[in-house]
Amino acid sequence: MLNKVQLIGHLGRDPEQRQTKDGNAVTTLSLATSERWKDQTGQRQERTERHRIVLFNRSAEVAGQYLTKGSRVYLEGRLQTRQWQDQAGQERTTTEIIAERMTMLGNKGAANSATSGSATSDSTPFDDELPF
Repeated sequence: MLNKVQLIGHLGRDPEQRQTKDGNAVTTLSLATSERWKDQTGQRQERTERHRIVLFNRSAEVAGQYLTKGSRVYLEGRLQTRQWQDQAGQERTTTEIIAERMTMLGNKGAANSATSGSATSDSTPFDDELPF
């Protein structure tokens, strides 16, 4: 079985950071990815998808500290669907990407080397020597 997602996109808003009851960091991102093509008449078309991304532990801390709305980022992770009841008692379902690896690619319109680095949730620690 394989459950793997790879995305490159821009943050649609600033990261939302919080902590679990155990004190572990959790950060939620809204990532926009776009697909561009020409239709049969030669007109350029574009479709944007928005993805809910969840990061944990050190990756969550790094995202909350260094990413802002518009930041460009590469993410690897897995899809997860969960259900819950909202405050009105309605059943809600969401599908989100649990990020296992994150690489900051730089801000839209910024110099190529503006912000880059990577963090993973599990095995590879984040390199604190950022080039900015």
